[in-house]
Amino acid sequence: MHKEIEILDAFIRSKGLRRTPQRKKILSVFLSTEKHVSTQELHRLVRKKFRNIGYTTVYRTIRILLQSGLCREIDIGDGTSRYEHHYNHRHHDHLICIKCNRLIEVMDPRIERMQEKMAKERGFRPTAHRLEIFGLCRECI
Repeated sequence: MHKEIEILDAFIRSKGLRRTPQRKKILSVFLSTEKHVSTQELHRLVRKKFRNIGYTTVYRTIRILLQSGLCREIDIGDGTSRYEHHYNHRHHDHLICIKCNRLIEVMDPRIERMQEKMAKERGFRPTAHRLEIFGLCRECI
């Protein structure tokens, strides 16, 4: 977590924002979960450890984590954004259940090679990508 704090601090300084202990506490709670959390879920997790941190502080901090590259936003089509670790994590894609909203992470080098080949054949240089497949999970079929 040391490197993530350095990234957060550098980003905050570069934007002229205030360095607060609450932001570091929120980052530590966020990094301690491997779930894809909404702002509301993250707030509940934060409140279990730090009763005095409010929802607005969590909301603003997650926006900072997004902008700094420490987290990534996922929209599964249910009107609630979710967030996952981004810094120093292997790229992966998602299978999203449209019934229970379960997110299944998938890492498949064949998909990556196919995407690279497709882009190269078309003279395209991708800077980022994401693959989200919507359907029904095993439990919901």
